[in-house]
Amino acid sequence: MTSTKDHATLLEMWREEKKKRIEAEEALTKALVGDPRIAESDKVIMKKMEEIEELKAALTRAEEDRQYDNLVHKRELADLFKGKYDKEK
Repeated sequence: MTSTKDHATLLEMWREEKKKRIEAEEALTKALVGDPRIAESDKVIMKKMEEIEELKAALTRAEEDRQYDNLVHKRELADLFKGKYDKEK
């Protein structure tokens, strides 16, 4: 059995959780309805996330370009050492 003290503590915890849940639901409702303060911060966050994704894509392309350049240079060096290029050039 739970003691009265434990019961009161659990009841208080439940009330706090319910209060937090209601506040979160109200914030979500305001965001969905279009509260300008929340909507603007969401727009800023979304814009920053898009910028991050663009930067990630650019970094990936740059890494692929670097890998390709390294591969080409390795092949050119291998060909040079095999004598495929004129020594006079």
